[in-house]
Amino acid sequence: MNFEGRSPLTLTALEGIPLIRQGNDLAQILLRVLKQNNIDLNDGDVLVVAQKVISKAEGRKVDLKTITPSKQAEDLAAETGKDPREVELILQESTEILRSRPGLIIVEHHRGFVCANAGIDHSNVAAEGDRDTVLLLPENPDKSAQELRQKIEKAENVQIGVVINDSHGRAWRNGTVGISIGFSGVPGIVDLRGKPDLFDYQLRITLIAAVDELAAAASLLMGQADEGLPVVHVRGFPYPLREGSFQELPREGSRDLFR
Repeated sequence: MNFEGRSPLTLTALEGIPLIRQGNDLAQILLRVLKQNNIDLNDGDVLVVAQKVISKAEGRKVDLKTITPSKQAEDLAAETGKDPREVELILQESTEILRSRPGLIIVEHHRGFVCANAGIDHSNVAAEGDRDTVLLLPENPDKSAQELRQKIEKAENVQIGVVINDSHGRAWRNGTVGISIGFSGVPGIVDLRGKPDLFDYQLRITLIAAVDELAAAASLLMGQADEGLPVVHVRGFPYPLREGSFQELPREGSRDLFR
């Protein structure tokens, strides 16, 4: 892969995204806000969209008062000190409980990634003081990204990528970082095996999680609190766009030495 003379990578957080509600047409909202930010989409551009925007539009808010916890949820809640109703949702959203301690449950989400509390979140979801409303991750983030991408491409006659990102913790490191949980039109993994390095040594194991690197970069601009910047426009992504799938990213259990 030849990067000689490549364009600079430019990320722009879009100002003016309204509070998203269930049923909103995200494609039309993003097209309008792009114009307000004086950005014309080009082939090869990427839009990185925060998970909360997708989840809210898809109606993934849940009122905990409507949830009846199971015996398993009650037992796990007693061990972790968490709300049994929230634990019930965590169980419903997960395929396996991997670890738990007071205040935290690490799971394999049914979409295939490992995360805390199945990605269920209270922040930036409901009015202050409302602790009974939580937000689940999108049911199928790859599909959500694909549908959003196709609508925008049809409207603007361009070829772009769409990435849905979220903030997750990582094993062995403190702090959260932006990662992709679904995408369309973007490579998940870029395979550099067989490519020469500066000294003509052939790379043997180098697989780049390019979409996660992009998700993390966009997360820097989005922020984590009251910034209100949930969408980032990207120009100059250094790899060719192609159809990708989140299933490129999770490591198989048999190859995970730490599972």
